Amino acid sequence: MALKMVKGSIDRMFDKNLQDLVRGIRNHKEDEAKYISQCIDEIKQELKQDNIAVKANAVCKLTYLQMLGYDISWAAFNIIEVMSASKFTFKRIGYLAASQCFHEGTDVIMLTTNQIRKDLSSPSQYDTGVALTGLSCFVTPDLARDLANDIMTLMSHTKPYIRKKAVLIMYKVFLKYPESLRPAFPRLKEKLEDPDPGVQSAAVNVICELARRNPKNYLSLAPLFFKLMTSSTNNWVLIKIIKLFGALTPLEPRLGKKLIEPLTNLIHSTSAMSLLYECVNTVIAVLISLSSGMPNHSASIQLCVQKLRILIEDSDQNLKYLGLLAMSKILRTHPKSVQAHKDLVLQCLDDKDESIRLRALDLLYGMVSKKNLMEIVKKLMTHVDKAEGTTYRDELLTKIIDICSQSNYQHITNFEWYISILVELTRLEGTRHGHLIAAQMLDVAIRVKAIRRFAVSQMSVLLDSAHLVASSTQRNGICEVLYAAAWICGEFSEHLQEPQQTLEAMLRPKVTTLPGHIQAVYVQNVVKLYASMLQQMEQDSDVEAAQELTRLMVERLPQFVQSADLEVQERASCILQLVKHIQKLQAKDVPVAEEVTALFAGELNPVAPKAQKKVPVPEGLDLDAWINEPPSDSESEDEMPKAIFHDEEQRHAKQRLPEADEEELARRREARKQEQANNPFYIKSSPSPQKRYQDAPGVEHIPVVQIDLSVPLKVPGLPTSEQYVKLEEERRHQQRLEKERRRKRRKEKKGKSRRHSSLHTESDEDIAPAQQVDIVTEEMPENALPSDEDDKDPNDPYRALDIDLDKPLADSEKLPIQKHRSAEPSKSPEKEDMPVFEKKSKKPRKKEKKHREKDRERKKEKERKSEDLDFWLSTTPPPAAAPSLSMEEPGLNTVVSAPAEERKEPKRQEQDDEEEERDPEKLQKPSKHKKKHKKKEERPKEKKSKKLPPTCDGAAGPVENGAFDEEPLPPMSNYCLLAENSYVKMTYDVQGSLQKHSQVTVSIVLENQGSSFLKSMELNVLDSLNTKLARPEGSSVHDGVPVPFQLPPGISNEAQFVFTIQSIVMSQKLKGTLSFIAKNEEGSTHEKLDFKLHFSCTSYLITTPCYSDAFAKLLESGDLSMSSIKVDGISMSFQNLLAKICFHHHFSVVERVDSCASLYSRSIQGHHVCLLVKKGDKSVSVDGKCSDSTLLSNLLEEVKATLAKC
Repeated sequence: MALKMVKGSIDRMFDKNLQDLVRGIRNHKEDEAKYISQCIDEIKQELKQDNIAVKANAVCKLTYLQMLGYDISWAAFNIIEVMSASKFTFKRIGYLAASQCFHEGTDVIMLTTNQIRKDLSSPSQYDTGVALTGLSCFVTPDLARDLANDIMTLMSHTKPYIRKKAVLIMYKVFLKYPESLRPAFPRLKEKLEDPDPGVQSAAVNVICELARRNPKNYLSLAPLFFKLMTSSTNNWVLIKIIKLFGALTPLEPRLGKKLIEPLTNLIHSTSAMSLLYECVNTVIAVLISLSSGMPNHSASIQLCVQKLRILIEDSDQNLKYLGLLAMSKILRTHPKSVQAHKDLVLQCLDDKDESIRLRALDLLYGMVSKKNLMEIVKKLMTHVDKAEGTTYRDELLTKIIDICSQSNYQHITNFEWYISILVELTRLEGTRHGHLIAAQMLDVAIRVKAIRRFAVSQMSVLLDSAHLVASSTQRNGICEVLYAAAWICGEFSEHLQEPQQTLEAMLRPKVTTLPGHIQAVYVQNVVKLYASMLQQMEQDSDVEAAQELTRLMVERLPQFVQSADLEVQERASCILQLVKHIQKLQAKDVPVAEEVTALFAGELNPVAPKAQKKVPVPEGLDLDAWINEPPSDSESEDEMPKAIFHDEEQRHAKQRLPEADEEELARRREARKQEQANNPFYIKSSPSPQKRYQDAPGVEHIPVVQIDLSVPLKVPGLPTSEQYVKLEEERRHQQRLEKERRRKRRKEKKGKSRRHSSLHTESDEDIAPAQQVDIVTEEMPENALPSDEDDKDPNDPYRALDIDLDKPLADSEKLPIQKHRSAEPSKSPEKEDMPVFEKKSKKPRKKEKKHREKDRERKKEKERKSEDLDFWLSTTPPPAAAPSLSMEEPGLNTVVSAPAEERKEPKRQEQDDEEEERDPEKLQKPSKHKKKHKKKEERPKEKKSKKLPPTCDGAAGPVENGAFDEEPLPPMSNYCLLAENSYVKMTYDVQGSLQKHSQVTVSIVLENQGSSFLKSMELNVLDSLNTKLARPEGSSVHDGVPVPFQLPPGISNEAQFVFTIQSIVMSQKLKGTLSFIAKNEEGSTHEKLDFKLHFSCTSYLITTPCYSDAFAKLLESGDLSMSSIKVDGISMSFQNLLAKICFHHHFSVVERVDSCASLYSRSIQGHHVCLLVKKGDKSVSVDGKCSDSTLLSNLLEEVKATLAKC
């Protein structure tokens, strides 16, 4: 045996390892495939050996080859052998190979079930970890079903490393085996409150991914996620939670009212752009869901737009792109807020990055109104001329058409201008979107009756200059507009001024060079025009002109008969015969115009896009039945099909002709050249001799002349869009003057009007169209069926996860447990009442009754949960500045932080007590089960009374102590009045940040209280030695800081100013002035408003969660100074009193017992502040400790002032 081991070790010395394989591949560049083939043969020999180390080395090399694209599925069984190795280094190689090449179709994957289960129960956390990681890559429905219970057990593992991996892999298990979601969800929900942040983050990720597709099933978790959002400092967790709230808000609009304030605070305080972007996204979703439910949401929208403007103005292209993307979401619901930044979006059209230019184009689509449509399109037309690259130019063309045609042309006031724009677009070089321009021309001409005369006149000029449009081979895409021009002139020929000229233009020989489908439209509409002209001539009794017209048709139509396109040939042939017949009738002086025009009687209206789908199927028609029976299998495949044409059989039966000799070929060649020379339709070569042609210089020697096309090519007779812009401006100016005259007349009659009436701004509704437009609606078939919804993807794995998670768990839904396993998995709280194992009972009836009672209890618990969510959503939204108090409603089990085993039973007992109070029938009819339950009541109560452990979560707050009968929290705000006059009102709030120790941000809300328009606002503060206003670079201490917005009447907006602070231990007041220009009907005046900015000591504190053990160590350290105050005459409840202190002074609750609570906060410069608040009958005492005695005494004075108002 020893000799065998030594021999194996010697063999391994000469085996190639992974490094040798890589080195060899690099050295065999010429014959790499051959070398790899030799290596694979060697690996196959290594896999046949018994030594596991040799096999692991071979599998390692196979893993690398698989990355190069080689198939290693033949080694699947050997990979499983390496996975089962006892040594971790070998096992890891096996799982890596399996994760790369195993899939649902792998035959031997079922053999891995027991091996993976064995690794999951291994005492080594690394074996368990590698099994979980590998399983996540190749989990199948069968593996998920068999291992779901084992993985769920690992979610309660002692090691956070395993808990985190188990939580994450459950997501893959849910996708493959959706039935495991409901049994596993209570355990997953527990992990949201796991003490390890990694496990907590993993649970948030899994639930957020599940809720992204089916958010309504996770609405009950909103209170728990709200607590995480207001207490977590992990930006990635916050981003996930905020995304989840964005999905939940449309389902529960009340949730938006609770979210708006904390999200706004996050937008103000965060410096992380990713978090800022998600906050703005969710605020947009909240405001969309609230719509009219929240009256003062304009400030939030303005804040979002202001922040997004900062992103768009940033030099980072990624941030600029994201800013434009989020701005487009605001645009859908609040277009006016975004339209104010039109100049910024237009600037983005000049950006070097094409993706940013395209995103700016998307924004412009929604920013268009009747007022600015012409201006925006004019700007885009200049970009079309300057655009580099056909892709961007085509996108510009598409956007111009989309912008003008959106919502059934609702923004167009002058359709003559739009037709001229479309005609200008036909001059583009090399565009591929000629069909789009053609479709718009047709659509406008058909829908807008008032514009048909003008459209026909422009199309006739276009047809007349068709040689310019279709002259270049590069313009083959734009010649599609001739399709529309020909159709419009033919369909609405009664509006033509010079029909004879248009007819001759459509019958020119040059037309035969156009694509076949355009020639077909030409031929068809030539007849319409011919019929119209014939009728007019017969009415005028001009027989000679009619005959001359028919003669022209007979002469020109044969050129279309000879077309290579079958459609053109057929139409031209039919029409030619029809015209010849008319010619014969004209020779007999028979009037034919009436019959010819009857061929094209009636008006063609547009058809709705889904009209074909809505056509009802006639009775008796089976669309699935065969029209002709399929041929039977008995017929011979070699049998020749019957000839369709008469001479076909004879043609096939002819003998093949013998090959001609050289003389015969030369004779045929001469005959062919002679025929070509006599054929007028054959393009002949240059008349110069062949030799001269051969000696002539090549194409590369031909001089290229640069043509200056700075001025676009113009087609004579076509108007430009610019003249319509000027005409439209004049027309609107006249409308405004007329309205002003009417308003003045009303003023004279009514006397003095309101102040704001003088600042009337022109809205879209005020702009009247140039013509009275009657837009033709789309036609639908008779008995049209209702529109059918788009079918969902049947292969979507998330459809199976749309499960009601609040429904009680049935016995059939329990996860399967392997019988041979002795270890019993730990149960979740909801599963403890239902034993997994089967127990023999002598009294089955009693057992059934017990189960029925438990089902009833679960139903009531579900009702209570929904009531708790409603209660949480119905209360006043808590302030985000005090996260500890933001979740003070019952139903959120957040305070008691005893071990899970100690607290499960008391909670269940409290729930039972509440159910008994709500259900009077239970009190009247006590059952045996209830009596037994009462005997068990004493133990949890004793346990609870013996030890009430302090809370570990500093952000939890006094939740359990809040009673149902206490009054709700009053609405609170940190914004204080700064100054006001008849023009403007100023309120402010001071906020600090732990990341910036010497800075605070002052947010000032400016509200226009008058009827004047406020602009050029500038804020200046007189600096002190301690506090200074941060000014732009190059500014002196006497210069002010400009306010980055203007204020129309009745509008409010928020501006932020940064101050640098040296010492924060004392409060301070700074004098300042807001100067601005007030513009009204009478003129403009310079105004100013003086104020005093108060920096309290409270404004330097940051709400910071603190664990109870850390709080105790801080108090015992002896480094803190102590002081206390007492306030008498307090009648407010302790809960509301505590809420006021926490909200206004930025404290978080560490622990609360009855009418006593310990609070903690931290200053921006790192001072620890600890308070102990006690409430007596009519008094409140506050004991404080702080690392700075001056700061503490000033803070207590401010707290005293707050308490005095209670």
